[in-house]
Amino acid sequence: MPDQRLFFALWPEAEVREALLQQLSVGPQVKGRRHNPNDLHMTLVFLGQLQGRKLACIEQAAESVSGQRFELSLDHTGYWPRPKIVWIAPQSTPEPLIQLVDGLKQQLAGCGFEPERRTYRPHVTLYRKAQRITPWQLAKPSQWPVKEFVLASSNNPAPNQSRYKILQRWPLA
Repeated sequence: MPDQRLFFALWPEAEVREALLQQLSVGPQVKGRRHNPNDLHMTLVFLGQLQGRKLACIEQAAESVSGQRFELSLDHTGYWPRPKIVWIAPQSTPEPLIQLVDGLKQQLAGCGFEPERRTYRPHVTLYRKAQRITPWQLAKPSQWPVKEFVLASSNNPAPNQSRYKILQRWPLA
């Protein structure tokens, strides 16, 4: 297998993606490059560019993580000026999400990965290369029942195609 840019993520089901897209039509007009609906996700741990031989260790690490199902309530948006990203996120991070991220980081240490030092900030990127917006609180939060996490890879797609591919899924208890 050739080198790939890999990451662990939560991937919403179609109904959740639709709800997120509906939220965009309610808020202020955003000028930027909207994410392909099939690419909407919440990154848990970014692994970077990896060689295929590390994949077995990564998959084994994910298999060792025990996580619980939980619900995310995505209720506000924000803007990061340096990468010019508009995002949607939960106001508070559910404990099972923190445990899942921490569990992945601990297990991945055995594969030679050093955990990121920044505090985990769960979010779903909605727009890239966006003009600055005034963040808004959603009138009705988008509910996301989280039942699994995935290992995904990124590629360089043709226009209007998915940028990411799910390689494997792990259910939550």
